[in-house]
Amino acid sequence: MLFHLGLLGYSWFRALFGFRLPKNSAMGTEEIMGVDVGDWFTQLEYEQWVAIPVFGTRPSARYKHAAAIADDKLYIFGGSRNGRYLSDIQVFDFGSLAWSSIKPNIELNGHKVEEMGSQEALPATSDHSMVKWGNKLLLLSGHSKNSSSSMIVHFIDLPTQQFGILETSGDSPSARGGYSATIVGSRLVIFGGEDRSRKLLNDIHTLNLETMMWELVESMQTPPAPRFDHTAAVHAGRYLLVFGGCSHSIFFNDLHVLDLQTMEWSQPEIQGDLVTPRAGHAGVSIGEHWYIVGGGDNKNGSVETLALNMPKLAWSTLTGVKERHPLASEGLSVCSALINGEKYLASFGGYNGKYTNEVFVMRLKPRDTLRPKIYQSPAAAAAAASVTAAYALAKSEKLDASRIEANSRERGKKKPSQEDLVIEIDAIKEDKKTLEVSLADARAENSGLREKIDEVNSTHADLSKELHSVQGQLVTERSRCFKLEAQIAELQKALESLESIENEVQLLRRQKSVLEQEIEMNDAAQKQGSGVWRWIAG
Repeated sequence: MLFHLGLLGYSWFRALFGFRLPKNSAMGTEEIMGVDVGDWFTQLEYEQWVAIPVFGTRPSARYKHAAAIADDKLYIFGGSRNGRYLSDIQVFDFGSLAWSSIKPNIELNGHKVEEMGSQEALPATSDHSMVKWGNKLLLLSGHSKNSSSSMIVHFIDLPTQQFGILETSGDSPSARGGYSATIVGSRLVIFGGEDRSRKLLNDIHTLNLETMMWELVESMQTPPAPRFDHTAAVHAGRYLLVFGGCSHSIFFNDLHVLDLQTMEWSQPEIQGDLVTPRAGHAGVSIGEHWYIVGGGDNKNGSVETLALNMPKLAWSTLTGVKERHPLASEGLSVCSALINGEKYLASFGGYNGKYTNEVFVMRLKPRDTLRPKIYQSPAAAAAAASVTAAYALAKSEKLDASRIEANSRERGKKKPSQEDLVIEIDAIKEDKKTLEVSLADARAENSGLREKIDEVNSTHADLSKELHSVQGQLVTERSRCFKLEAQIAELQKALESLESIENEVQLLRRQKSVLEQEIEMNDAAQKQGSGVWRWIAG
Protein backbone atom coordinates (compact mmCIF):
# COMPACT_ATOMS: atom_id res chain seq x y z
CA MET A 1 0.00 0.00 0.00
CA LEU A 2 1.47 3.38 -1.04
CA PHE A 3 1.08 6.54 1.01
CA HIS A 4 1.41 10.29 0.48
CA LEU A 5 3.60 11.68 3.23
CA GLY A 6 3.37 15.40 2.54
CA LEU A 7 5.78 17.92 4.07
CA LEU A 8 5.24 16.71 7.65
CA GLY A 9 5.85 13.08 6.78
CA TYR A 10 8.92 13.93 4.72
CA SER A 11 10.46 15.95 7.55
CA TRP A 12 9.74 13.18 10.03
CA PHE A 13 11.31 10.43 7.91
CA ARG A 14 14.28 12.61 7.09
CA ALA A 15 14.90 13.33 10.77
CA LEU A 16 14.33 9.73 11.82
CA PHE A 17 16.21 7.79 9.16
CA GLY A 18 18.49 10.36 7.59
CA PHE A 19 17.11 9.42 4.15
CA ARG A 20 16.26 11.78 1.34
CA LEU A 21 13.37 11.44 -1.02
CA PRO A 22 14.29 11.07 -4.69
CA LYS A 23 13.78 14.07 -6.92
CA ASN A 24 11.52 12.23 -9.33
CA SER A 25 8.43 10.67 -7.72
CA ALA A 26 6.12 9.13 -10.24
CA MET A 27 2.33 9.05 -9.85
CA GLY A 28 2.46 10.63 -6.36
CA THR A 29 4.35 7.64 -4.92
CA GLU A 30 7.22 8.62 -2.66
CA GLU A 31 10.02 6.24 -1.82
CA ILE A 32 12.91 6.35 0.65
CA MET A 33 16.09 5.28 -1.10
CA GLY A 34 14.11 2.91 -3.27
CA VAL A 35 11.99 1.59 -0.36
CA ASP A 36 8.24 1.96 -0.47
CA VAL A 37 7.09 4.43 2.17
CA GLY A 38 4.36 1.95 3.02
CA ASP A 39 7.10 -0.26 4.52
CA TRP A 40 8.51 2.42 6.80
CA PHE A 41 7.74 0.33 9.88
CA THR A 42 10.25 -2.26 8.75
CA GLN A 43 13.01 0.39 8.83
CA LEU A 44 12.68 1.03 12.55
CA GLU A 45 15.30 -0.25 14.94
CA TYR A 46 14.33 -3.13 17.17
CA GLU A 47 13.17 -2.47 20.75
CA GLN A 48 13.33 1.32 20.46
CA TRP A 49 10.33 3.59 20.98
CA VAL A 50 9.59 6.01 18.15
CA ALA A 51 6.91 8.70 17.93
CA ILE A 52 5.20 8.23 14.57
CA PRO A 53 3.84 11.03 12.35
CA VAL A 54 0.15 11.76 12.47
CA PHE A 55 -2.16 13.23 9.86
CA GLY A 56 -5.44 14.89 10.63
CA THR A 57 -6.64 16.33 13.92
CA ARG A 58 -5.13 14.71 16.96
CA PRO A 59 -7.44 13.75 19.83
CA SER A 60 -7.13 15.76 23.02
CA ALA A 61 -4.35 14.68 25.35
CA ARG A 62 -5.52 12.46 28.22
CA TYR A 63 -4.76 9.63 30.61
CA LYS A 64 -6.60 6.71 32.23
CA HIS A 65 -8.43 6.04 28.97
CA ALA A 66 -9.16 2.61 27.44
CA ALA A 67 -7.54 1.29 24.25
CA ALA A 68 -7.86 -1.74 21.97
CA ILE A 69 -6.67 -2.85 18.52
CA ALA A 70 -9.19 -3.99 15.93
CA ASP A 71 -8.82 -4.29 12.14
CA ASP A 72 -5.34 -2.70 12.16
CA LYS A 73 -6.72 0.35 13.97
CA LEU A 74 -6.18 1.72 17.45
CA TYR A 75 -9.43 2.60 19.24
CA ILE A 76 -9.35 5.05 22.15
CA PHE A 77 -12.33 5.70 24.42
CA GLY A 78 -12.79 8.17 27.25
CA GLY A 79 -10.19 9.05 29.84
CA SER A 80 -9.55 12.07 32.01
CA ARG A 81 -8.02 15.50 31.52
CA ASN A 82 -7.76 18.28 34.10
CA GLY A 83 -10.28 16.49 36.32
CA ARG A 84 -12.85 16.20 33.50
CA TYR A 85 -14.07 12.84 32.23
CA LEU A 86 -14.13 12.29 28.44
CA SER A 87 -16.60 10.30 26.34
CA ASP A 88 -15.22 10.52 22.78
CA ILE A 89 -14.14 7.60 20.60
CA GLN A 90 -10.98 8.18 18.55
CA VAL A 91 -9.51 5.87 15.92
CA PHE A 92 -5.92 5.79 14.63
CA ASP A 93 -5.33 3.99 11.32
CA PHE A 94 -1.85 2.47 11.08
CA GLY A 95 -2.22 2.35 7.31
CA SER A 96 -2.96 6.02 6.64
CA LEU A 97 -1.36 7.29 9.87
CA ALA A 98 -4.46 9.42 10.40
CA TRP A 99 -6.78 10.04 13.34
CA SER A 100 -10.54 10.10 13.01
CA SER A 101 -13.44 10.10 15.43
CA ILE A 102 -16.64 8.07 15.34
CA LYS A 103 -20.05 8.64 16.81
CA PRO A 104 -21.93 5.45 17.59
CA ASN A 105 -25.23 4.92 15.82
CA ILE A 106 -27.80 5.17 18.62
CA GLU A 107 -30.56 3.52 16.59
CA LEU A 108 -29.52 0.08 17.82
CA ASN A 109 -31.24 -0.64 21.12
CA GLY A 110 -32.84 2.77 20.87
CA HIS A 111 -35.44 1.83 23.44
CA LYS A 112 -32.69 1.52 25.99
CA VAL A 113 -31.47 5.01 25.22
CA GLU A 114 -34.98 6.32 25.83
CA GLU A 115 -35.14 4.48 29.13
CA MET A 116 -31.87 6.08 30.21
CA GLY A 117 -33.43 9.50 29.80
CA SER A 118 -30.89 12.30 29.86
CA GLN A 119 -27.90 10.05 30.50
CA GLU A 120 -25.26 9.99 27.80
CA ALA A 121 -25.28 7.14 25.32
CA LEU A 122 -21.62 6.46 26.15
CA PRO A 123 -21.00 8.17 29.49
CA ALA A 124 -17.83 10.12 30.13
CA THR A 125 -15.61 7.60 31.89
CA SER A 126 -12.13 7.19 33.34
CA ASP A 127 -10.16 4.24 34.76
CA HIS A 128 -12.25 1.78 32.73
CA SER A 129 -11.49 -1.07 30.30
CA MET A 130 -12.11 -1.96 26.67
CA VAL A 131 -11.62 -5.40 25.11
CA LYS A 132 -12.30 -6.84 21.67
CA TRP A 133 -14.67 -9.80 21.52
CA GLY A 134 -15.69 -11.07 18.08
CA ASN A 135 -16.69 -8.08 15.96
CA LYS A 136 -17.49 -5.93 18.98
CA LEU A 137 -15.62 -3.70 21.39
CA LEU A 138 -16.83 -4.21 24.95
CA LEU A 139 -16.62 -1.12 27.16
CA LEU A 140 -16.66 -1.90 30.89
CA SER A 141 -17.61 1.03 33.08
CA GLY A 142 -15.17 2.80 35.41
CA HIS A 143 -15.34 6.10 37.26
CA SER A 144 -17.96 8.57 36.00
CA LYS A 145 -20.21 11.26 37.40
CA ASN A 146 -23.40 9.23 37.11
CA SER A 147 -22.13 5.70 37.67
CA SER A 148 -24.48 2.91 38.67
CA SER A 149 -24.02 0.68 41.69
CA SER A 150 -22.73 -2.21 39.54
CA MET A 151 -20.50 -2.58 36.51
CA ILE A 152 -22.22 -1.92 33.15
CA VAL A 153 -21.02 -3.39 29.85
CA HIS A 154 -21.52 -1.22 26.76
CA PHE A 155 -20.58 -2.39 23.30
CA ILE A 156 -19.76 -0.97 19.88
CA ASP A 157 -20.50 -3.11 16.85
CA LEU A 158 -17.49 -2.48 14.58
CA PRO A 159 -19.09 -3.18 11.17
CA THR A 160 -22.12 -0.95 11.81
CA GLN A 161 -20.67 1.36 14.50
CA GLN A 162 -23.85 0.81 16.46
CA PHE A 163 -23.74 0.82 20.22
CA GLY A 164 -25.77 -0.64 23.03
CA ILE A 165 -25.74 -2.06 26.53
CA LEU A 166 -25.29 -5.78 27.00
CA GLU A 167 -27.79 -7.32 29.37
CA THR A 168 -25.93 -9.31 32.01
CA SER A 169 -27.08 -11.50 34.87
CA GLY A 170 -25.58 -13.03 37.97
CA ASP A 171 -23.43 -11.50 40.69
CA SER A 172 -21.98 -8.46 38.90
CA PRO A 173 -19.03 -6.53 40.36
CA SER A 174 -19.69 -3.30 42.20
CA ALA A 175 -18.94 -0.11 40.29
CA ARG A 176 -15.22 0.57 40.38
CA GLY A 177 -12.22 1.93 38.51
CA GLY A 178 -8.56 0.99 38.20
CA TYR A 179 -9.34 -2.74 37.98
CA SER A 180 -7.88 -5.25 35.50
CA ALA A 181 -9.96 -7.01 32.84
CA THR A 182 -8.38 -10.06 31.19
CA ILE A 183 -9.90 -12.35 28.57
CA VAL A 184 -9.29 -16.04 29.29
CA GLY A 185 -10.93 -18.19 26.65
CA SER A 186 -14.58 -17.12 26.67
CA ARG A 187 -14.38 -15.56 30.13
CA LEU A 188 -13.51 -12.06 31.22
CA VAL A 189 -11.71 -12.00 34.57
CA ILE A 190 -12.06 -8.84 36.70
CA PHE A 191 -9.68 -8.31 39.62
CA GLY A 192 -9.35 -5.56 42.21
CA GLY A 193 -9.88 -1.82 41.75
CA GLU A 194 -11.26 1.05 43.79
CA ASP A 195 -14.98 1.62 44.29
CA ARG A 196 -16.87 4.92 44.44
CA SER A 197 -16.20 5.31 48.18
CA ARG A 198 -12.44 4.81 47.55
CA LYS A 199 -12.53 1.35 49.11
CA LEU A 200 -9.72 -0.84 47.77
CA LEU A 201 -10.71 -4.25 46.44
CA ASN A 202 -9.05 -7.60 45.72
CA ASP A 203 -12.10 -9.66 44.75
CA ILE A 204 -12.45 -11.73 41.58
CA HIS A 205 -15.43 -11.74 39.21
CA THR A 206 -15.78 -13.52 35.88
CA LEU A 207 -18.10 -12.74 33.00
CA ASN A 208 -19.03 -15.57 30.66
CA LEU A 209 -18.97 -13.79 27.30
CA GLU A 210 -21.20 -16.42 25.72
CA THR A 211 -23.97 -16.37 28.34
CA MET A 212 -23.21 -12.86 29.70
CA MET A 213 -23.48 -14.14 33.27
CA TRP A 214 -21.38 -12.70 36.09
CA GLU A 215 -19.95 -14.90 38.84
CA LEU A 216 -18.17 -14.00 42.08
CA VAL A 217 -15.25 -16.39 42.39
CA GLU A 218 -13.90 -17.58 45.73
CA SER A 219 -10.16 -18.17 45.87
CA MET A 220 -7.82 -19.99 48.23
CA GLN A 221 -4.47 -19.17 49.83
CA THR A 222 -3.32 -15.58 50.39
CA PRO A 223 -4.58 -13.15 47.71
CA PRO A 224 -2.75 -9.96 46.70
CA ALA A 225 -3.30 -6.98 48.96
CA PRO A 226 -6.25 -4.81 47.82
CA ARG A 227 -5.07 -2.49 45.06
CA PHE A 228 -5.89 -0.52 41.94
CA ASP A 229 -4.09 0.73 38.79
CA HIS A 230 -2.30 -2.64 38.45
CA THR A 231 -2.00 -4.83 35.34
CA ALA A 232 -2.91 -8.45 34.67
CA ALA A 233 -2.21 -11.03 31.97
CA VAL A 234 -2.96 -14.69 31.30
CA HIS A 235 -0.38 -17.39 30.61
CA ALA A 236 -1.05 -20.77 29.01
CA GLY A 237 -4.80 -20.16 29.24
CA ARG A 238 -4.67 -21.09 32.92
CA TYR A 239 -2.61 -18.71 35.05
CA LEU A 240 -3.64 -15.13 35.82
CA LEU A 241 -0.65 -12.91 36.60
CA VAL A 242 -1.16 -9.67 38.56
CA PHE A 243 1.65 -7.11 38.78
CA GLY A 244 2.13 -3.86 40.67
CA GLY A 245 -0.53 -1.27 41.42
CA CYS A 246 -0.98 0.71 44.60
CA SER A 247 -3.03 1.29 47.71
CA HIS A 248 -3.67 4.79 49.03
CA SER A 249 -0.15 4.95 50.48
CA ILE A 250 1.93 2.05 49.11
CA PHE A 251 3.14 1.25 45.60
CA PHE A 252 3.75 -2.41 44.76
CA ASN A 253 6.25 -4.28 42.60
CA ASP A 254 5.04 -7.77 43.54
CA LEU A 255 3.85 -10.48 41.17
CA HIS A 256 0.99 -12.81 42.13
CA VAL A 257 -0.29 -15.84 40.21
CA LEU A 258 -3.81 -17.27 40.32
CA ASP A 259 -4.34 -20.81 39.05
CA LEU A 260 -7.72 -20.50 37.34
CA GLN A 261 -8.34 -24.23 37.61
CA THR A 262 -7.72 -24.63 41.33
CA MET A 263 -8.40 -20.93 42.15
CA GLU A 264 -5.32 -20.85 44.36
CA TRP A 265 -3.15 -17.75 44.76
CA SER A 266 0.62 -17.96 45.01
CA GLN A 267 3.52 -15.51 45.02
CA PRO A 268 6.38 -17.26 43.21
CA GLU A 269 10.05 -16.37 43.36
CA ILE A 270 11.00 -13.97 40.56
CA GLN A 271 14.27 -13.92 38.64
CA GLY A 272 16.01 -11.38 36.44
CA ASP A 273 16.20 -7.60 36.71
CA LEU A 274 15.05 -5.69 39.77
CA VAL A 275 11.71 -3.98 39.15
CA THR A 276 10.74 -0.78 40.94
CA PRO A 277 7.26 -0.31 42.46
CA ARG A 278 4.74 1.33 40.13
CA ALA A 279 1.08 1.97 39.42
CA GLY A 280 -0.78 3.33 36.41
CA HIS A 281 1.43 1.31 34.06
CA ALA A 282 0.20 -0.57 30.99
CA GLY A 283 0.84 -4.13 29.89
CA VAL A 284 0.20 -6.47 26.98
CA SER A 285 1.17 -10.13 26.52
CA ILE A 286 2.52 -11.48 23.23
CA GLY A 287 3.27 -15.18 23.13
CA GLU A 288 5.17 -16.11 26.28
CA HIS A 289 6.26 -12.54 27.08
CA TRP A 290 4.43 -9.84 29.01
CA TYR A 291 5.47 -6.29 28.18
CA ILE A 292 5.10 -3.53 30.80
CA VAL A 293 5.33 0.17 29.90
CA GLY A 294 5.33 3.33 32.03
CA GLY A 295 3.71 3.85 35.38
CA GLY A 296 5.10 5.65 38.41
CA ASP A 297 4.85 6.31 42.13
CA ASN A 298 3.41 9.87 42.12
CA LYS A 299 6.99 11.19 42.40
CA ASN A 300 8.87 9.69 39.48
CA GLY A 301 7.78 8.03 36.27
CA SER A 302 9.03 4.55 35.41
CA VAL A 303 11.41 5.02 32.49
CA GLU A 304 12.10 1.38 31.61
CA THR A 305 10.13 -0.92 29.33
CA LEU A 306 10.04 -4.39 30.89
CA ALA A 307 9.45 -7.88 29.54
CA LEU A 308 8.48 -10.81 31.75
CA ASN A 309 9.28 -14.28 30.45
CA MET A 310 6.16 -15.90 31.86
CA PRO A 311 7.28 -19.57 31.77
CA LYS A 312 10.56 -18.69 33.52
CA LEU A 313 9.12 -15.85 35.66
CA ALA A 314 12.14 -13.69 34.81
CA TRP A 315 12.14 -9.90 34.30
CA SER A 316 14.32 -8.18 31.71
CA THR A 317 14.63 -4.54 30.66
CA LEU A 318 14.19 -3.97 26.93
CA THR A 319 14.92 -0.26 26.77
CA GLY A 320 14.52 2.97 28.66
CA VAL A 321 13.52 6.57 28.04
CA LYS A 322 14.53 9.84 29.67
CA GLU A 323 12.75 11.23 32.69
CA ARG A 324 9.68 13.32 31.84
CA HIS A 325 9.35 11.40 28.56
CA PRO A 326 5.70 10.78 27.60
CA LEU A 327 6.29 7.05 28.00
CA ALA A 328 7.38 7.56 31.62
CA SER A 329 3.80 8.41 32.49
CA GLU A 330 0.92 7.06 34.50
CA GLY A 331 -2.40 6.20 32.92
CA LEU A 332 -1.02 5.47 29.44
CA SER A 333 -2.14 2.55 27.26
CA VAL A 334 -0.23 -0.08 25.30
CA CYS A 335 -1.54 -2.56 22.71
CA SER A 336 -0.15 -5.17 20.36
CA ALA A 337 -0.37 -4.16 16.70
CA LEU A 338 0.29 -6.44 13.73
CA ILE A 339 1.86 -4.35 10.95
CA ASN A 340 3.23 -5.89 7.77
CA GLY A 341 3.17 -9.28 9.48
CA GLU A 342 5.32 -8.11 12.42
CA LYS A 343 4.37 -7.47 16.03
CA TYR A 344 4.70 -3.93 17.35
CA LEU A 345 3.88 -2.31 20.67
CA ALA A 346 1.71 0.79 20.29
CA SER A 347 1.30 3.28 23.15
CA PHE A 348 -0.88 6.37 23.54
CA GLY A 349 -1.54 9.07 26.13
CA GLY A 350 -0.49 9.35 29.75
CA TYR A 351 0.33 11.99 32.34
CA ASN A 352 3.64 12.87 34.04
CA GLY A 353 2.96 16.49 34.92
CA LYS A 354 1.83 17.04 31.35
CA TYR A 355 -0.85 15.27 29.34
CA THR A 356 0.19 13.69 26.05
CA ASN A 357 -1.58 12.57 22.86
CA GLU A 358 1.33 11.12 20.89
CA VAL A 359 1.42 7.64 19.38
CA PHE A 360 4.60 5.66 19.98
CA VAL A 361 5.52 2.31 18.46
CA MET A 362 8.23 -0.22 19.22
CA ARG A 363 9.33 -2.89 16.77
CA LEU A 364 9.85 -6.16 18.62
CA LYS A 365 12.71 -8.48 17.81
CA PRO A 366 11.65 -11.68 16.07
CA ARG A 367 11.81 -14.38 18.69
CA ASP A 368 12.43 -18.01 17.81
CA THR A 369 9.14 -19.83 18.02
CA LEU A 370 10.15 -22.92 19.91
CA ARG A 371 8.35 -26.06 18.92
CA PRO A 372 6.30 -27.68 21.66
CA LYS A 373 8.36 -30.02 23.81
CA ILE A 374 6.37 -33.02 22.63
CA TYR A 375 7.94 -32.59 19.19
CA GLN A 376 11.41 -32.69 20.71
CA SER A 377 10.90 -35.73 22.93
CA PRO A 378 12.07 -39.30 22.27
CA ALA A 379 8.44 -40.30 21.91
CA ALA A 380 8.14 -37.89 19.03
CA ALA A 381 11.24 -39.36 17.41
CA ALA A 382 9.75 -42.83 17.72
CA ALA A 383 6.46 -41.61 16.29
CA ALA A 384 8.28 -39.98 13.40
CA ALA A 385 10.22 -43.19 12.79
CA SER A 386 7.02 -45.23 12.79
CA VAL A 387 5.43 -42.88 10.27
CA THR A 388 8.53 -43.06 8.07
CA ALA A 389 8.59 -46.83 8.22
CA ALA A 390 4.90 -47.11 7.43
CA TYR A 391 5.29 -44.78 4.50
CA ALA A 392 8.26 -46.74 3.20
CA LEU A 393 6.35 -50.01 3.61
CA ALA A 394 3.40 -48.75 1.66
CA LYS A 395 5.66 -47.28 -0.94
CA SER A 396 7.61 -50.52 -1.33
CA GLU A 397 4.44 -52.43 -2.15
CA LYS A 398 3.58 -49.96 -4.89
CA LEU A 399 7.12 -50.09 -6.27
CA ASP A 400 7.33 -53.88 -6.65
CA ALA A 401 6.15 -53.83 -10.21
CA SER A 402 7.92 -50.56 -11.07
CA ARG A 403 11.30 -51.93 -9.96
CA ILE A 404 10.85 -55.01 -12.12
CA GLU A 405 9.87 -52.83 -15.04
CA ALA A 406 12.87 -50.53 -14.49
CA ASN A 407 15.26 -53.46 -14.32
CA SER A 408 13.76 -54.85 -17.48
CA ARG A 409 14.39 -51.56 -19.27
CA GLU A 410 18.01 -51.58 -18.12
CA ARG A 411 18.48 -54.95 -19.71
CA GLY A 412 17.37 -53.50 -22.98
CA LYS A 413 15.34 -55.62 -25.24
CA LYS A 414 16.40 -58.79 -23.47
CA LYS A 415 13.39 -60.39 -21.86
CA PRO A 416 14.06 -61.31 -18.18
CA SER A 417 13.85 -64.96 -17.26
CA GLN A 418 11.37 -66.35 -14.77
CA GLU A 419 14.24 -67.10 -12.38
CA ASP A 420 15.41 -63.46 -12.39
CA LEU A 421 11.92 -62.25 -11.61
CA VAL A 422 11.57 -64.65 -8.69
CA ILE A 423 14.94 -63.56 -7.25
CA GLU A 424 14.04 -59.87 -7.49
CA ILE A 425 10.61 -60.41 -5.95
CA ASP A 426 12.20 -62.34 -3.06
CA ALA A 427 14.63 -59.43 -2.48
CA ILE A 428 11.78 -56.96 -2.38
CA LYS A 429 9.88 -59.18 0.08
CA GLU A 430 12.96 -59.28 2.31
CA ASP A 431 13.08 -55.48 2.24
CA LYS A 432 9.40 -55.44 3.13
CA LYS A 433 9.95 -57.76 6.09
CA THR A 434 12.83 -55.60 7.32
CA LEU A 435 10.62 -52.50 7.14
CA GLU A 436 7.83 -54.30 8.97
CA VAL A 437 10.22 -55.24 11.76
CA SER A 438 11.46 -51.63 11.96
CA LEU A 439 7.87 -50.42 12.10
CA ALA A 440 7.00 -52.86 14.89
CA ASP A 441 10.09 -51.84 16.89
CA ALA A 442 9.23 -48.14 16.46
CA ARG A 443 5.66 -48.75 17.58
CA ALA A 444 6.84 -50.69 20.63
CA GLU A 445 9.32 -47.96 21.55
CA ASN A 446 6.64 -45.34 21.02
CA SER A 447 4.27 -47.23 23.33
CA GLY A 448 6.93 -47.51 26.03
CA LEU A 449 7.72 -43.82 25.80
CA ARG A 450 4.05 -42.95 26.04
CA GLU A 451 3.85 -44.91 29.28
CA LYS A 452 6.88 -43.01 30.60
CA ILE A 453 5.27 -39.71 29.61
CA ASP A 454 2.09 -40.65 31.41
CA GLU A 455 4.14 -41.60 34.47
CA VAL A 456 6.03 -38.28 34.35
CA ASN A 457 2.77 -36.35 33.97
CA SER A 458 1.32 -38.19 36.96
CA THR A 459 4.43 -37.45 39.02
CA HIS A 460 4.26 -33.81 37.93
CA ALA A 461 0.63 -33.60 39.06
CA ASP A 462 1.52 -35.13 42.44
CA LEU A 463 4.44 -32.74 42.84
CA SER A 464 2.22 -29.79 41.94
CA LYS A 465 -0.26 -30.80 44.63
CA GLU A 466 2.57 -31.22 47.11
CA LEU A 467 3.96 -27.82 46.11
CA HIS A 468 0.60 -26.15 46.72
CA SER A 469 0.39 -27.92 50.08
CA VAL A 470 3.89 -26.78 51.05
CA GLN A 471 3.07 -23.24 49.94
CA GLY A 472 0.03 -23.30 52.18
CA GLN A 473 2.12 -24.56 55.06
CA LEU A 474 4.68 -21.83 54.41
CA VAL A 475 1.96 -19.20 54.58
CA THR A 476 0.81 -20.66 57.90
CA GLU A 477 4.38 -20.80 59.23
CA ARG A 478 5.00 -17.22 58.14
CA SER A 479 1.92 -16.16 60.06
CA ARG A 480 3.16 -18.04 63.12
CA CYS A 481 6.58 -16.42 62.74
CA PHE A 482 5.01 -12.97 62.67
CA LYS A 483 3.04 -13.79 65.83
CA LEU A 484 6.14 -15.18 67.58
CA GLU A 485 8.15 -12.12 66.62
CA ALA A 486 5.43 -9.91 68.10
CA GLN A 487 5.43 -12.00 71.31
CA ILE A 488 9.23 -11.86 71.51
CA ALA A 489 9.12 -8.08 71.14
CA GLU A 490 6.58 -7.86 73.97
CA LEU A 491 8.68 -10.16 76.17
CA GLN A 492 11.78 -8.09 75.48
CA LYS A 493 9.94 -4.98 76.59
CA ALA A 494 8.75 -6.80 79.73
CA LEU A 495 12.29 -8.00 80.39
CA GLU A 496 13.64 -4.48 80.08
CA SER A 497 11.02 -3.29 82.57
CA LEU A 498 11.95 -6.16 84.94
CA GLU A 499 15.59 -5.16 84.83
CA SER A 500 14.71 -1.58 85.77
CA ILE A 501 12.48 -2.85 88.62
CA GLU A 502 15.27 -5.10 89.89
CA ASN A 503 17.66 -2.14 89.91
CA GLU A 504 15.15 -0.15 91.92
CA VAL A 505 14.72 -3.06 94.38
CA GLN A 506 18.49 -3.29 94.91
CA LEU A 507 18.64 0.44 95.50
CA LEU A 508 15.82 0.18 98.05
CA ARG A 509 17.62 -2.73 99.74
CA ARG A 510 20.78 -0.65 100.09
CA GLN A 511 18.78 2.25 101.46
CA LYS A 512 17.08 -0.14 103.92
CA SER A 513 20.44 -1.52 105.04
CA VAL A 514 21.75 1.99 105.64
CA LEU A 515 18.65 2.89 107.62
CA GLU A 516 18.93 -0.28 109.72
CA GLN A 517 22.55 0.54 110.55
CA GLU A 518 21.60 4.09 111.55
CA ILE A 519 18.81 2.76 113.77
CA GLU A 520 21.16 0.30 115.49
CA MET A 521 23.69 3.06 116.12
CA ASN A 522 21.01 5.29 117.57
CA ASP A 523 19.77 2.50 119.84
CA ALA A 524 23.29 1.83 121.08
CA ALA A 525 23.90 5.46 121.80
CA GLN A 526 20.67 5.73 123.74
CA LYS A 527 21.52 2.69 125.88
CA GLN A 528 24.99 3.97 126.68
CA GLY A 529 23.67 7.41 127.61
CA SER A 530 21.02 6.04 129.95
CA GLY A 531 23.65 3.99 131.93
CA VAL A 532 25.89 7.00 132.56
CA TRP A 533 23.02 9.09 133.91
CA ARG A 534 22.03 6.29 136.28
CA TRP A 535 25.56 6.17 137.66
CA ILE A 536 25.65 9.95 138.19
CA ALA A 537 22.27 9.92 139.89
CA GLY A 538 23.23 7.04 142.20
